[in-house]
Amino acid sequence: MIVSHLFLGLITLVGLCQAQWDENMWEHRNTIVQLLEWKWNDIADECERFLQHKGYGGVQVSPANENVIIENRPWWERYQPISYILTTRSGNEAEFSDMVRRCNNVGVRIYVDVVISHMTTRMGTVWGTGGSVAYTDIQYYPAVPYNSIDFLPNCEINDYSKLYQARNDELLCWNILNQAAEHVRGRVVDFMNHLINLGVAGFRIDASKDMWPGDLNVIFNRLNNLNTDHGFAVGTRPSMFLEVIDLGNVSVSHKEYQHLGRISEFKFSSEIGRVFRDSDQLTYLSNWGEGWGFIPSDRALVFVDNHNNQRRNGVGGDNILTYKLSKQYRMAAAFMLAHPYGSTRVMSSFAFTDTDMGPPQDDNQNIISPGINADDSCTNGWVCEHRWRQIANMIGFRNAVRGTGVNDWWSNGAQQIAFCRGGSGFVAFNNGGTISQTMQTCLPSGTYCDVISGSLINGQCTGKTVTVGNDGLGYVHLTDNEEDGVLAIHVNTRI
Repeated sequence: MIVSHLFLGLITLVGLCQAQWDENMWEHRNTIVQLLEWKWNDIADECERFLQHKGYGGVQVSPANENVIIENRPWWERYQPISYILTTRSGNEAEFSDMVRRCNNVGVRIYVDVVISHMTTRMGTVWGTGGSVAYTDIQYYPAVPYNSIDFLPNCEINDYSKLYQARNDELLCWNILNQAAEHVRGRVVDFMNHLINLGVAGFRIDASKDMWPGDLNVIFNRLNNLNTDHGFAVGTRPSMFLEVIDLGNVSVSHKEYQHLGRISEFKFSSEIGRVFRDSDQLTYLSNWGEGWGFIPSDRALVFVDNHNNQRRNGVGGDNILTYKLSKQYRMAAAFMLAHPYGSTRVMSSFAFTDTDMGPPQDDNQNIISPGINADDSCTNGWVCEHRWRQIANMIGFRNAVRGTGVNDWWSNGAQQIAFCRGGSGFVAFNNGGTISQTMQTCLPSGTYCDVISGSLINGQCTGKTVTVGNDGLGYVHLTDNEEDGVLAIHVNTRI
């Protein structure tokens, strides 16, 4: 009997860990879009009018709890919380709740970026987006409430290679919470459970490597199962995506956190940018993923860029591709979505010329909603990469080939590659020269629409076509001066 209980306990623990790696999306959907600084009402509209139809599986939203109001409203004020009240420039709790329900109803899950490692920096007496006040120099946040005993001692990190400093000291004068304290754990658990009750599917845990894995494990294990009223199965655990930056040169290793959830693989972002910036050759992508020293695929969250490194904040430096180098960016995003490695997240930005710039705002500092053009592009200062045809159509590709691996790899030995995904999809990339030849597509015979140059609409292709014979062979033509260096077809684009 003792052995049976022990066995059942181990099975339960394994189940909990596995659940935290699961994205909790509808079947055949597996990509998140990060709608940076969007308002809750606008996200709800986007779920209904666009995301569900393109096959996106979820949205990562900006921090939902009250943050300090900073002059000129930089993007990073959202990462300086002063309470767990659900009021920000994106909207209030009622609007947040409505967004979650509307998105869940059309199969698009919501993942909240949560800041539980710290509160604000020290900046005197401040006010928040929900009307709360905080006395940051004495570490008093009455709207939580937190006071000085809930924070770590006053000191700064001066050497990230030292494990104790990296996790226990203060980074750039942040007020760092002590997650080992029961009062702090209780407030964090209450906050996250409230979001779970409202119907979210999971969380992105900001600055995870600045917290001890044991403390996070205690907090995660005290979280509720997901709300069955929002279509989640009984016993479903929240998804966890942890920001752990590990390039192998610091004391904190991603391996210490892999049992807690998926890890943000920043090396993926840096390396994919380097390759598609022509600093390396596409042919070397044949063993992409673990072969490049990345985290195991089933524990990785991958992206071309995110809100930090697209502003050169974080790892990758000049390697990082952003919307500002659009052709290479689209190619890198297409490769990410075509390849089976990792759980994928697409960035959706607002335009910026200064790395501190916040989202488009009016004269009263209210966020301006994105305008939508007839060609699906955005206006009002929003970039909306997730709406770019070359990226949005690759969501359908990724969904169509889910569960398959890479096969029938082809390369010219330099900057041209192609591969199949089982018998469900085929993709070719050209980063120099011209591809003009017959290739094995692995698809059934028929005529297929290329989803990069166009779409399948009302039974017709608006872009290129590829005719596949009974032997799976099709003619591929990609020149160096085309708008896009990619061609992609899949089983759902056959005329």
